Amino acid sequence: MNCVRVGSVLTGDVPAMRWCKSNRADPAARRLADRHYNRQKIGAPQFAPTGSCVVFLTDCARAFWITSAPFAEYVKHAWAGAWVCTAFRSEGAGCASMLIRQALAATRAHYGDPPPLGLVTMINREKVKPVAVRGERVYGWTWRKAGFREVGETQGGLLVMQITPDDMPAAMPANPRGMHGAPLFDVASRPLELTRLCRIETE
Repeated sequence: MNCVRVGSVLTGDVPAMRWCKSNRADPAARRLADRHYNRQKIGAPQFAPTGSCVVFLTDCARAFWITSAPFAEYVKHAWAGAWVCTAFRSEGAGCASMLIRQALAATRAHYGDPPPLGLVTMINREKVKPVAVRGERVYGWTWRKAGFREVGETQGGLLVMQITPDDMPAAMPANPRGMHGAPLFDVASRPLELTRLCRIETE
């Protein structure tokens, strides 16, 4: 079933793939990582956590995503064994909730069947702004629209959002980094159609 909205929430499979395979030292992704609030060392060549991970960059290089697959025995929070989105930042790359769904599909294609706990992400509410929904301040609104649910907090007070395997889209591989036969993330030579893909959409 293709991705559809149920109320404000996206469900089902993704109709297309905007993400391209990247790596933990990709300069184009690093520039975005340097502007993410959880960046530990701005300007460092590598920006992903140690251990197994997969990095994606959109076809217009305006969003990046990291999925980590840490060994459960090295995890200190209550969701040990789950995949973890350690970073997602979009700077006008398109509908953020759809990009999240596509990143989930690309992660499944990379790692295979998801763990029973699915994927979690942690949100620092001191670093992001809430969205007003029916008069209430809601954190993680974009994640909720992508099918995530609030499931608790870490010991450090980070808000934890989770999506379980049943709510994930089916696997769809990320595109190769040079999928359009051009220097994909070179702004000066980027094809016009890629620039159009990155228009800012209203969610």
